[in-house]
Amino acid sequence: MEDCVVSGYDIPKGTRLLVNLWKIHRDPNIWSDPCEFKPERFLTNQKDIDLKGNHFELLPFGTGRRMCPGVYFALQVLPLALANVIQQFVINRTSNEPIDMSESSGLTTSKATPLEVLLAPRLSHQMYHVGS
Repeated sequence: MEDCVVSGYDIPKGTRLLVNLWKIHRDPNIWSDPCEFKPERFLTNQKDIDLKGNHFELLPFGTGRRMCPGVYFALQVLPLALANVIQQFVINRTSNEPIDMSESSGLTTSKATPLEVLLAPRLSHQMYHVGS
């Protein structure tokens, strides 16, 4: 909309600027061991990162006008849904092999090898039948 400077580069008005989020998410200047799966980093030194597009180190829902419209719904409902699955089922893996955390290429980041699990009800089957 107007001339601006991004990371020291002069960007003239009317320029379409494409951001390489894949590169930002794997930048070793921002993340230590960026290609390692370390979810615990968000409980310690990166715990104050806002998922709603205000911190550009992590943009799981995008940012700005193109941000996912369901971000607020997801942040409220997803923990509840996950808690229900964990409470209602015993979750086991199908093998003792290490989990492959490699990624496949595409528009979104997906696991190259799907994780296979076995779900079993946590309670006996009589607990799920009401009124008979």
